[in-house]
Amino acid sequence: MECDYCERRCRLGPESFGYCKMYRDEGGRATERFPDKWCAYGISRVETIPFYHAWPGARCLVVGTAGCNFNCRYCSNSEVVKVDPAGLMDVMLDIAPASLVDKARKHGCHAIVFAVNEPTVSLPTLARVADEARRAGIVMGCLTNGYGTPKSTKQLGEIFSFLNISLKGLSREFCVDYLSIPDAGPILRNIEALAATCHVEVTTPVIEGVNDHELDDMAAFLAGIRRDIPWHVFRLLPEYRMREEDYPSIEVVSAKVEAVGKRLDYVYFHNFIGSRWVNTLCPSCGAVAIERHSLGCGGDKLDTFHAAGGSCPLCGGRIALHGDHVAWNAKEATA
Repeated sequence: MECDYCERRCRLGPESFGYCKMYRDEGGRATERFPDKWCAYGISRVETIPFYHAWPGARCLVVGTAGCNFNCRYCSNSEVVKVDPAGLMDVMLDIAPASLVDKARKHGCHAIVFAVNEPTVSLPTLARVADEARRAGIVMGCLTNGYGTPKSTKQLGEIFSFLNISLKGLSREFCVDYLSIPDAGPILRNIEALAATCHVEVTTPVIEGVNDHELDDMAAFLAGIRRDIPWHVFRLLPEYRMREEDYPSIEVVSAKVEAVGKRLDYVYFHNFIGSRWVNTLCPSCGAVAIERHSLGCGGDKLDTFHAAGGSCPLCGGRIALHGDHVAWNAKEATA
């Protein structure tokens, strides 16, 4: 049978598991091989994941499973996603959805965010977690590469109310050489589809000299959907098969972001210490609506929230937000 979770459309059998190795054919249905298995869970600020416009300040339970439908040259989680998941089962955590949600509650988390690998490889488990999370009043978000089929993308939008989609590159050459997919068409289609029903932010990991020349085209594409889609231009710290490559120049990429940034209301450039691009500015008057700081990889943090009621503190203009500002130690978010 053909797996219809992602655009690779792999053939599945009882002992044939597709590209991600997370599904098998059982009675003509694509079935998870490792339901309710997790590679890790931990507590993080929503800004670190990164989400800048969803539940600002929120405490999140960050989770992941194993496997991926991409083969990015620069994968930062290759020890989890680029190995046979069957070999990880001795160290994976077996946590039922209700227990996972209970852990989120006990840790005072306002949200559960899937952010280690690609969620389409574990959709049935995530759907069960979502059912439990709704009953507990806990919101759910995820990071995704956006390469799902229309059917699984619709399911992503039903499971998660806020998503950060990775738009890594546009050209066929980049997609083939750096991601091992034929083209970016399905990703562009799914960004547009999800932005119509969910809160969407987009992240572009920049590889200097490889995809930075596409930033203007990416900004134009996003602006054609909605100007208020938050766009995170990420300074790529290459790992996996690119670990010997130089890091992108902050000065060179900053200049390119500056040149294209006027196309969108909210453009950020971060993943390095001391970025000046991490505050949210009012699109109408330029006043600082949300102050943050970045300590580099995994260090984004909300400092001061000035946008009460989703409004600019100076001119009263609209600041696009999904959910309310949540104090780190608040007991729960309001869905």
